[in-house]
Order: sequence, then structure tokens, then C-alpha cells
Amino acid sequence: MPTINPIKSSQILAVFIILLMYTCACSNNDKEDESAVKIIFLHHSTGEVIWNGKPLSLVKKALSKISDNIKDAFPPKAKMLSQFSEYNKKTGKNYFITEQDFPKAKPYGWNNNPYDYYNIWVYNQGDDYYMEEPTLELLTQKYDVIIFKHCYPVCNIQPDKDTADINTYYKSLSNYKLQYLALGEKMHDYPETKFIVFTGASQVKSNASLEEAQRAREFFNWVTAEWDLPDDNLFIWDLYNIETEGGLFLKEEYATSPNDPHPNKLLASKANKLLFDRIIDVIETNGQLTNLKGEIAQP
Repeated sequence: MPTINPIKSSQILAVFIILLMYTCACSNNDKEDESAVKIIFLHHSTGEVIWNGKPLSLVKKALSKISDNIKDAFPPKAKMLSQFSEYNKKTGKNYFITEQDFPKAKPYGWNNNPYDYYNIWVYNQGDDYYMEEPTLELLTQKYDVIIFKHCYPVCNIQPDKDTADINTYYKSLSNYKLQYLALGEKMHDYPETKFIVFTGASQVKSNASLEEAQRAREFFNWVTAEWDLPDDNLFIWDLYNIETEGGLFLKEEYATSPNDPHPNKLLASKANKLLFDRIIDVIETNGQLTNLKGEIAQP
């Protein structure tokens, strides 16, 4: 009688479990039809944790070791999807939200700092994909709300050089501001589309110098106080201040570990709910009922 290879058997079992999870998730998805308000969330790993409302499961981590294709083909039921499904059923709305890695690791590279959005959406704008990434011309044709974010490396901001340069990856305050001003002007070209921009995910103390962290706070203060204009189609969700609570670094109680700035379970659940509330409010009242963190504004 032939024996079953134990490695292959475990892989088959893992795939079966995820197939079952995926089937359940799909059955609860809202429909992307012509009546839907279509929303896309562009993110990397911190965004994925917030999207799911919890850190990556052991099953998904195990699947990623088998194959990235298997991991990506069978996503878990995310808490963000559940919240939208429940809200749609309760209110009769048809809000359809989806997500994707942006930019992908290949061919563009796993970076989502201000330069990268500027590079793809402004410098290489147009009706064609740039290095397999969608430009704003393409995204705005399909989505009513576009949400995007920076991961924690955005906070490792270096000293300004003598001259600012919009077309460089060098991370400085002056370069970031030029890139953001160009991005804001570009997004204003699509007044029918609402954009929700995260302030960046913060770093843990072990991964950034005091000077870098101070520059990060200065930049995000500029984004919320000066770059964010009233009565336009650009809206802020202030993840940075949710994570730091007034400090310069990600609070230790919110970090996966002292060396890992990904949100832990406590922060992931908290941020997920605040982001959901902010998205709904931006769609329905142009953000009048929540503050930048997504908290219900007090009368």
C-alpha cells in the first residue's frame, strides 16, 4: 500500500482549510455592480493588518512559506469586509470595498513612500500601467473612493540637502513636501473621486533616531495643518497619531514587538474600527462627523 508523503499531506490540508475559509468569505461579499460606491484600499503589510483587524494568522504565515500564490489566492475574511457587509445590510447601502498591495514587490519594488506615489501617479501619469501599477487615470475610472498609505519606513526622514528635489527617492522633509504638493494637485484633477490619505505608520524607537522621529512628526503635522485643505476631495486619516498618541514613536503597547512596528492585536482592532468609521463619514458627510482619527466628533 503506497504511503502518503507527510509534507505533501500537510500542504493539501492547509490548502483545503483555506479553500473552506475563502468560500465562506466570498459568500458574504457585497456585489460590485453599477449601483455600488466602489472603494479601493492600497497598502502594504501594516495596511493588511489593519484591513484584517488582527495580525496575520499562523495558517496564513504557514501558507506563505508554501507559496505566495496560494496565500494571495485565498485571503481570510477580513474584519473590514465584515463591517461593510453588516453596514450595508443595516442601512440598505451598497458600498463595495476591495484592497490590493500597492506597489507590488515586483516589478516596481516594495516601497510606498511619497516619492513612489508621485513617481507612479504624477511623473509617469497616463492611461497605461506604469511597471504594472495602475495610474490615477486608471484607478479613478473604476473607483469612487481611493485610500492609500505609507508604511513605517516613511518615518526615517533624513536631513534636508541644500536644494530640494521632487524627482529623488532621498527621504527629506523638503522632498516629501514637494512630492505631496504635486500629488495634491494631481488628485484635485479628479473632483468626483474622494481620496483618503493615511498619515504614515510610525516607527518603534529601536528603528529610528530621535532626529528622524522629530522630522516625521513635523511632516505629518504639516500634512494635517497645511496640506489638507478644507472643502476639497482629499481627506486625512491620522494613523500616525493613533499609533503614537502624542509621542514620537509607536507606543510599546501597540507594537508586535520592540523591534517590529507592525500593529499588534490591540492596535489592529482599534485602528480597523476607526478607519471604517472615517471611510463611512467621508462618503456620507465629507468627513463632518468624525475627526482625523475617525473618532466621532463631540458636539
